This record gives sequence, structure tokens and C-alpha cells, in this order.
Amino acid sequence: MTNVTPRKVVLDCDPGIDDAFAIAFACGHPGLELCGITTVAGNVSLDRTTHNALAVLEFLGHGGVPVAAGSPAPLLRPFEDAHHVHGTSGLGAARLPEPRGRPVDTHAVDFLIEQIARAPGELTLVATGPLTNVALAVRRYPPLVTQVADFVIMGGSAGRGNVFGAGWRVTMAGLDVTHQALATAETKDRMRGLGPLADELLLPGLHGYRGTTTRGGQPVHDVCALALIAAPALFGCEPARVEVETQGRWTAGMTVTDFAAPASAHNALVGMSVEVTGFWDLVLGAWQRAASR
Repeated sequence: MTNVTPRKVVLDCDPGIDDAFAIAFACGHPGLELCGITTVAGNVSLDRTTHNALAVLEFLGHGGVPVAAGSPAPLLRPFEDAHHVHGTSGLGAARLPEPRGRPVDTHAVDFLIEQIARAPGELTLVATGPLTNVALAVRRYPPLVTQVADFVIMGGSAGRGNVFGAGWRVTMAGLDVTHQALATAETKDRMRGLGPLADELLLPGLHGYRGTTTRGGQPVHDVCALALIAAPALFGCEPARVEVETQGRWTAGMTVTDFAAPASAHNALVGMSVEVTGFWDLVLGAWQRAASR
């Protein structure tokens, strides 16, 4: 078998149940090398997202991955968390041991700039939470947009979605895709063979999830962004022009997607479909490897 060099990834996130699942995927997939995590306030407060990132990494045996804490609030509006979806802790009903490690002294924005500038073209930046850290990093260091290997986000939708921001071509794994990749009862049965990873994180996390549930399953939103990097052939993406509404009282942060825009205006690849069986084979395989370490 030909050895493939893993893609180096920095994950900007707000753990969060599905962020925790994405961290587990990144730690278990052989085609990815998780080089660092930056945290932002989002699903819960910054202190909780940072705590959860450290706890999940140590639980998985990857306590050596650096974690840098970032922005405690959005740039343009008051902070509102999603504890009603993710629970007070941010991890649903999961109860992980207290982390022994601490975040690095560097602020997340500086960490992103330093890591990407140190190795131009080598790091893929993945953002699964509010894009505050990313926006500040680009504002402070504009060359960042040309020095990342790729920029992938979980967010937005061709019809509805979360905050989306870009000064580059973005690959967007939004709700159009994530609401297809559902953790059904059958999927949960397959998780049960993963030992403590399933018993202490995955299944309690899903049990405590209070977000949208459709067709008898729960979406694992943020995992899709990492899976798209690891196995892009599983996803159907279409080029488009994507803009973000920033002024509307009711629509601020929503994406406006134009698939009919001329090619010269395209600034995004928008995920529209996923091969669901292959997706879950991929994800469960990565979680199996993470669980066995």
C-alpha cells in the first residue's frame, strides 16, 4: 500500500457535541494530522469550549495537541450560546474526566497566524464554530488567505445557515449536507462496539443533544467538515458565489448562495450531497482507530 502523507489540519471550533465528535474523527483518521485547536465562544462560553477541547483530547490520548483559547464574543453582535442544544457543559450528557493540561499562552488569533505563516501551503484551516478568530486573523495578517492549503467550514446553507465569512475560496459543508448524514438508531448500534469512546462520549453526547432531529436521526454537523477533507469523493460540491447578510435584524449571519453567478465571481465550493453509507463507514472507522489508541 502506498503511504500517503497526512494532511495537516488546524481546527478552529467551539466544542460542542459535534465539535467533540469532529476532534475524535481528526485524531483517528490516518489521513489527517491534527496540529492544533483554537477555541471560540459559540455553543457555550469560551472557558467551556476551551475546557472541552482539552478534555476531549486527553480522553482520546492526544493531550499533546496544543489548544489556544480565542475570542469570547462575536465582533458585530452580543454573544448568545447554544446551551439549550448542547447542554450546560457543552457536551450533552457526556461527563469526561477533568483535563490536566492547560491552553497555550498564545491567543488563538496569534496561534493561527504563526502556524500558517510558518508553513505556507501546508496547513488546512477548518472552522466549525463562529468565525471570529478567523476574521481577526485575516484582518491582522491578510497574507493568511493565500498561505493556507485550504479553508473548510461547517456552516451556512444554500437556503439557510450560520455565520459565513470569506476572503478566499471557501469549501462549505453546510446544513444541506449535514442534514443528510444523520446518526440513526442503526448508526448508534454500530457505535456500541467502540468501548469507552462510545459509552462515555459519543452516545451520551447524542443522548443529550437537543437540536434538530429529522427522519429519526441526529446530525453530526462538524464531523462533515473533516470528512470532506479526508474523503472528498464522498461529497458533491458545486461552485457558487456566497455572501453573508450582516445588517438584517432577523437574517444577520445567513448565507446568500448564487449558483448561477459567473465563474469569475465564484468564491466557494458548496457541499450539496453526501454518500451516506460511505460517510458512516469512514467516520466509524476513524472513531474505531481513535478508540483503540
